[in-house]
Amino acid sequence: MGGNWMEPQLIALIAATAFFVGSHFAMSHPLRASMVRALGPTGFQGVYSLVSAAALVWMYFAFKAIDAPALPLWAGFDDASWVVGSAFALLGAVLLAGSFLGNPALPAPGAEQAARQEPAGVLRVTRHPMMWGISLIGIGHLVAAPTSRTLVVMGAVIFLALVGARMQDRKKEALMGDAWRVWENRTSYWPKWSRLLQVKPALWLAGAALWLLFTWLHTPAGGLPAGVWRWI
Repeated sequence: MGGNWMEPQLIALIAATAFFVGSHFAMSHPLRASMVRALGPTGFQGVYSLVSAAALVWMYFAFKAIDAPALPLWAGFDDASWVVGSAFALLGAVLLAGSFLGNPALPAPGAEQAARQEPAGVLRVTRHPMMWGISLIGIGHLVAAPTSRTLVVMGAVIFLALVGARMQDRKKEALMGDAWRVWENRTSYWPKWSRLLQVKPALWLAGAALWLLFTWLHTPAGGLPAGVWRWI
């Protein structure tokens, strides 16, 4: 199954992926206020988590139902593609690891105070390191294993992350007011990649450890070795 987009299994994956993206956007934005009023904050988080988990499970099994095609959609699966894809994923893991440190975008106590501080670490690269980290990991998959099923899932993940980051800015402006606008003035949506060179070595090590863990889990979860595990 390489390029036939009318295959039932691929249609099922597209449907599952569309449901995941659509439900996430709907519950995060237009439906959020009404759901919180009806269910309360705890109830909303519970429903949100259940729907998201169900969508992910549906996507996973729909993805696994498709055998990876013998021929990729474009050049991939060779050592060079694997190295380039792994490099993207490693950079994404560094951004992802650093996104948990002092990030006012996270729903944690003290977020408004954090938004008034000078950005540090990967937040100097972009104010959305988690979203860009996920996107880089998605790009790495597309480079290394460019199949139809990968294009559907990772294309949706990249779209959800980057469009979601823009929409998050609007939501945070409404919730945090001047604090978030101060944060926007001090940071950038678009990554300033050269600043990755200024990230402390400890964070690079944390990102590398996260990358090694994710790629090690790739074999049992995805059925294919990833990263350095391809050659081990």
